[in-house]
Amino acid sequence: MKITFLGAGSTVFAKNVLGDVFLTSALTEDLTIAMYDINAGRLEESYNVIQKLNSQYNQGKANIIKYLGVENRKQALKGANFIVNAIQVGGYKPCTVIDFKIPKKYGLRQTIGDTLGIGGIFRGLRTINVLKDFIKDIEEVCPDALFLNYANPMAILTGYMQRYSNVNTIGLCHSVQVCSSGLLKRLNMEDEVGSELIAGINHMAWLLEIKDKFGNDLYPEIRKRAKEKNQKEKHDDMVRFDYIDKLGYYCTESSEHNSEYSSFYIKHKYPELIEKFNIPLDDYLRRCEEQIEIWKTRREDLLGGKFIEHERSREYASRIMEAITTNKPYCMNGNVINNGLIDNLPKDACVEVPCLVNGYGIQPTKVGRLPIQLAAMNSTNINTQLLTIEAAVSGKKEYIYQAAMFDPHTSSELSVDDIIAMCDELIDEHEKSGYKII
Repeated sequence: MKITFLGAGSTVFAKNVLGDVFLTSALTEDLTIAMYDINAGRLEESYNVIQKLNSQYNQGKANIIKYLGVENRKQALKGANFIVNAIQVGGYKPCTVIDFKIPKKYGLRQTIGDTLGIGGIFRGLRTINVLKDFIKDIEEVCPDALFLNYANPMAILTGYMQRYSNVNTIGLCHSVQVCSSGLLKRLNMEDEVGSELIAGINHMAWLLEIKDKFGNDLYPEIRKRAKEKNQKEKHDDMVRFDYIDKLGYYCTESSEHNSEYSSFYIKHKYPELIEKFNIPLDDYLRRCEEQIEIWKTRREDLLGGKFIEHERSREYASRIMEAITTNKPYCMNGNVINNGLIDNLPKDACVEVPCLVNGYGIQPTKVGRLPIQLAAMNSTNINTQLLTIEAAVSGKKEYIYQAAMFDPHTSSELSVDDIIAMCDELIDEHEKSGYKII
């Protein structure tokens, strides 16, 4: 079996996914891992960490090969059974900084900017331009491979791959796995989750049902406690708890993410909302700087002589590979084209729904209708996602403008003229930095 890891310079994530593979006996026989990146230093660091994990947990049995640069990508992909995609085109500098700096000049503030909004639109466009080359190589040298996309913006990238390529693609996120447990912990509810149903779109999939092990509905108590907590104290999940109060349901991704997915919370005209809902503006920039500093210490631990501790993580990748390889069923939530899985969302939307995985591959589950208010929330995000994909496919600037015009946060803050001027400036700045947008 061959696993190709694209964006292998993401050392910690590569450690989690490939470390999981080494702990899964069904995947370790005759295993080859191809590690691909365009950054030589980061690739070398990751390669050394994965070699060390291979030695510690897999008796060094896997054949691990590193591939640097675009000219070696096709060889890295050749014959792959599974492809893990974890690229970040443009990185923190220059592109993420650009995604925040220029909108801020226009008075548009963001928290994360990797999924929706102006940051998500431009991250999606520059990444699709790289995916186009990936698609050509995959269709030529490993057409039967399963492409496991972890890169953001998830719905834009996965939706593009699934609609405009022949590559077998599933989009994976780890917010679903911790949604229910994290919610109950925040509310000091010790109930063991017996069953749950989560569906919607990536980063805004809804916890539609949650029951304890006896079949009792936990939502009445959740709604009561969430409202009380928001009224009594400041905490880091106030936006999602406000969703519970106003919309009736909790969703998968964090409040700092969801604060910028709507027109409700970040408003220049109402700055008091930032304090009221404890919204960390420019959080992704701070987080990147912190991670750079943390990596300096973490790097020494991983690359030094210390034993690397690893337990199988919550990531879906190894479990999907295992289920397909062994034909032992596994259930997870994946990002797929809707095509009627959720009745009241567009058929072309990329939705996140429960899926069954086995030797036949990945089979999404039909969910039916979402509560109308939840479908309405999802639709505001889907509009921007679909228009961003249209811009990437057509190469027309008008669709970039329209993607931004229909983005709920952007349109609530800026005039159409300012939106167009801001998009033009972002396009120019990215392309001056060497990153193609359209």
